[in-house]
Amino acid sequence: MNYSQFLNMLPEATLMAILVLVFIVDFAWKNSDKKHQMLYMVTGLLMLAQLAPCIVAGPETAFGGLYVTTPAVNLMKTILTAGTLIVIIMAQPWLKRSDVQNKEGEFYMLVVSTLLGMYMMMSSGHFLLFFLGLEMASVPMACLVAFDKFRQNSAEGAAKFILTATFSSGVMLYGLSMLYGATGTLYFDDMASLLQASPLTILGLVFFFSGLGFKISLVPFHFWTADTYQGAPTAVTGYLSVISKGAAAFTLMTILMKVFVSMVDYWEYMLYVVIVLSISIANLFALRQKELKRFMAFSSISQAGYIMLAVVGNSSLSVAALTYYVLVYVVANMSVFTVISLVENNNGGTTRMDSYNGFYTTNPKLSFLMTLALFSLAGIPPFAGMFSKFFVFMAAAEQGSFWAYFVVFIALINTVASLYYYLLIVKAMYIKSSENPLPTFKSDCDSKLALALCTIGIVLFGICSCIFDWIAAAA
Repeated sequence: MNYSQFLNMLPEATLMAILVLVFIVDFAWKNSDKKHQMLYMVTGLLMLAQLAPCIVAGPETAFGGLYVTTPAVNLMKTILTAGTLIVIIMAQPWLKRSDVQNKEGEFYMLVVSTLLGMYMMMSSGHFLLFFLGLEMASVPMACLVAFDKFRQNSAEGAAKFILTATFSSGVMLYGLSMLYGATGTLYFDDMASLLQASPLTILGLVFFFSGLGFKISLVPFHFWTADTYQGAPTAVTGYLSVISKGAAAFTLMTILMKVFVSMVDYWEYMLYVVIVLSISIANLFALRQKELKRFMAFSSISQAGYIMLAVVGNSSLSVAALTYYVLVYVVANMSVFTVISLVENNNGGTTRMDSYNGFYTTNPKLSFLMTLALFSLAGIPPFAGMFSKFFVFMAAAEQGSFWAYFVVFIALINTVASLYYYLLIVKAMYIKSSENPLPTFKSDCDSKLALALCTIGIVLFGICSCIFDWIAAAA
C-alpha cells in the first residue's frame, strides 16, 4: 500500500490531526482550572484553520477509487466545517454548566469524529467507504444526544436515535447486498455502468434510499426526530438538524445522480412522493407543537423536503441549488437554536413556546435576530431563505415533466403554511402578553459572536448573487 495516498485526503487528514490534538490537550490539562478556556481556544482555532484545506483541496482520488473528491464536495465540506465551528461557539454557555463541566474534551472529540465520518461519506467512491463514513457519523452522534446524562429525556432521545439508526443501517446493508448481487461490484462508477432496472435492483434502491432517508428525516423515516431533538442538548440539536442533514442530503444526491442514473425514472417518482409527504405532513404537525425544539424538529423535516426538491432536476443546477440551500439553512437554523439555547440557559431550562410570550418587551435585540432567522426559514424576501427556495424550485422545474411541476406547486402552497407557523413564534414575541415574561438577561460573548455570524450570513447571502455563482461554478 502506498501510504502517500493519504496526502490526497487532505481535509480528512487535517481533521484527524485536529482530533488527536484535542485529545492531547484534554489529557494534558486534565486537572487544570484553565482546561475549558484552553480546549475552547485550541478547538476553535483549529476548526477555523480547517476551512483552508477544504477550500484549497482539488479533485483527488485515492486507493483505487475508494476515495473520490470534487470541487463541489470540498465546497460542501467547507460549509459543514463552518457550521460546526458555529455549533462549538454557541455551545459554550451550556458547556460551562456544573453538570457538563470537565466534559468539554469529550464533546469536542465527538463533534470532530462525527464531522470526519461525514467527510468520508461525501467523498466515497465505493459503498464500503460510504457505509463506514455513515456509521462513523452516526455512533458519535448518539453519544452527543445522550450527553446530558442527568436528564431522562436526553437518554430516551439517544436510545430512540441509536435503535432507529441500527435498524436503518441493517435495511441499507440488505439493499446494498442486493445491488452487489446484481452487479458484482461496490464501486460507484462500475456499478453505474452495470446497473439495470430489475425487481432485485429496484428493491435494493428502495432499501438504500430508506437508510439515508432516516439520516435526512424524510417522511416516513422521521419518527425518531421530534423526541431526539427535544431530548438532546440544544447545541447538539442544532448540529443534528443542520450539519448531519446537509451531509446526508448531499451524499444521497451524489449517489442517485452518479450510481442510479440508469434508474432515474424509478427514483424520481419515489422522490416526488417522499418530498410531498415530508413537506405536507411536517407542516401539519408543526402547527400542533407547543414545545419549541419539537417545533423545530418538524420544521427541519419540512426543510429536508425542500432540500431534496433540488435533486429532482438531476443536473448541475441541482447540485448548486442544494449546496446553496444547505449554506443558507446553516446560518438561519443555527441562529434560531442559539437564541433557544440562551433562553434555556437563563430561564431554568424551559423551551416551551408560550414562555416566549412578551419576549420583545424584555429582550428586544434577541427577538429581532430570531425574527430575521425565522423569516429566512419561511422564505420571506429579501432574506437568503427566499433565494434558496427559489433556486431549488428552479432546479426541480428544470426537469420539465408534469409531475415535477406538480411537486413544485405543492411545495409553493406549503410555503404559505410554513409562513403561518413561523409567524406564530413572532406573534408570541411581539403581540402576545404575559404576566411573567422572560427576564431581561445579558448574552455572553460567545453567543453574541454566533448570532453575529449567522445574522450576517442571513443578510449577506440574500443580497450577494456572486455567492450562488461561486457555488454553481464548483458544481
